[in-house]
Amino acid sequence: MGHAAGDLLLQEVANRLTACLRDSDVVARWAGDEFTLLLPNVHEIADATAIAQRILESLRAKFDLDGQVLRISSSIGIAFYPHDGEDAETLLKNADAALYRAKENRNTYHLYTSAINTQVSELLVLENYLHRALEQHEFVVYYQPRVNAVTSKITHMETLLCWQHPILGWVPSEKFMPLAEETGLIVPIEEWLLRTACDQNKAWQTLGIPPLCITVNLSTQQLRQPRMLNTIQQVLNDTGLAPRYLELEITETAVGKHIERTQAILTQLHRLGISLALDNFGTGYSSLSYLKKLPIQTLKIDSSFIQHLTTDLSDQAIVTAIIALGKILNLNLVAKGVENEVQEYLLRSLGCEEMQGCLFSPPIAVEAATLLLQNNTIRDLDRITA
Repeated sequence: MGHAAGDLLLQEVANRLTACLRDSDVVARWAGDEFTLLLPNVHEIADATAIAQRILESLRAKFDLDGQVLRISSSIGIAFYPHDGEDAETLLKNADAALYRAKENRNTYHLYTSAINTQVSELLVLENYLHRALEQHEFVVYYQPRVNAVTSKITHMETLLCWQHPILGWVPSEKFMPLAEETGLIVPIEEWLLRTACDQNKAWQTLGIPPLCITVNLSTQQLRQPRMLNTIQQVLNDTGLAPRYLELEITETAVGKHIERTQAILTQLHRLGISLALDNFGTGYSSLSYLKKLPIQTLKIDSSFIQHLTTDLSDQAIVTAIIALGKILNLNLVAKGVENEVQEYLLRSLGCEEMQGCLFSPPIAVEAATLLLQNNTIRDLDRITA
């Protein structure tokens, strides 16, 4: 297509790489069609691979070069300082070696093996255990209330999947859920979570607890399942839960570049009477077209903006803008990760009344959640502990 098109492609790739990274990260055109990324303050393999996956997804979408459309493949090699090299030359050499391994399959990433022998063994063990976790009844659902901070009433119960393994002990969801997505196990696991959550909400109604919504996350893989709609409908039929008491939550990352397909799926769910929420708003692609095209009723402000809300003027500005946008679009607004009364007061003054976080209650087991709902208010109870 000529040198001009090649140069334009390199520029577009650079733009997409930059959009996937933080302000503190460095992107350099290294040589030819190779780029080097320097990511400070990334200490966990899971964090690095999540960034790599985000980059691969970004580069997988088509490029429009002055009317000429094409798609490209990409490969990523990852090396960690200081494990894979204590100087720049060694670190780059090992990242390059990992890159060539990745190129064997294309559209994937590879970690430099000398640094991950232990981690790979760990992941293999974890994956083997994960295959048996469902049939061994090792998963547990915890619940966290969403609260109207003005009335102190609980409006929703949000679900959190936990894994209690007899040997490994308590395995946090952030450790096993990415592995479940990678292996495809996320589909049966999240179907179990959906069924358990709906069944529990119906049980609460049977106890005479005033009806409220229960919130369950929809993963990227679930959204792509051809029978997902049938599965959700079947779960509602089996548990007897009315659709209006179920809220499904998606992230901007799950929507990705497949907005038309996602729009069609979510529209059908909305027609069933199911509520829909967009989680972690502002941390993904943050495309306003999502809010225009998708039948979303609730916008959830990510906890990363709430954490320093009272001290960081930039976070205050972002939260203020999200709240204003949500109100203009007539969306429900929820602030996540509210940990103290100062944050609560500031959010209320900005116009956000619905919140969740440890100020009100951490995620709790079903017995404690039932007690909480029977009281139907947060502030009438002593502080809840996990």
